[in-house]
Amino acid sequence: MKILVLHGPNLNLLGKREPDIYGKVTIQRINRALEKLAAENKVTVDFFQSNHEGEIVDKIGRIRGEYQAVVINPAAYTHTSVAIRDAISAVGIPAVEVHLSNIYAREDFRRQSLIAPVVKGQISGFGVQSYLLGFLAAIELGKKKK
Repeated sequence: MKILVLHGPNLNLLGKREPDIYGKVTIQRINRALEKLAAENKVTVDFFQSNHEGEIVDKIGRIRGEYQAVVINPAAYTHTSVAIRDAISAVGIPAVEVHLSNIYAREDFRRQSLIAPVVKGQISGFGVQSYLLGFLAAIELGKKKK
């Protein structure tokens, strides 16, 4: 089984960007933790990060037949990207939305996810654990997809 983890805009700045909200963890540390979890569960994981909406849409459009599930942190695109929402819907691969912070406890504009209606579930507010829990959920979804 192969799972794709998609990191959205500014997540390459984790560890330096607003540590009071996102913590001091880096994207590299998140990826290492996910690689370890993948190995423990005998699955393959690939990572993709972009600050550009079109690159994320293009990546999602190419995943059919290669991945059984997706974990996505759309970051700021959570609240604005109909294109990412439509790409996830179009490929028909189960996806889990994750967020380091609790988007529902933040600014009003962050409380709506355009992505949530087209993913199987959402996990937010648990820092790195959001990714790990989302990854475990993706494994289970991928098993059902086989």
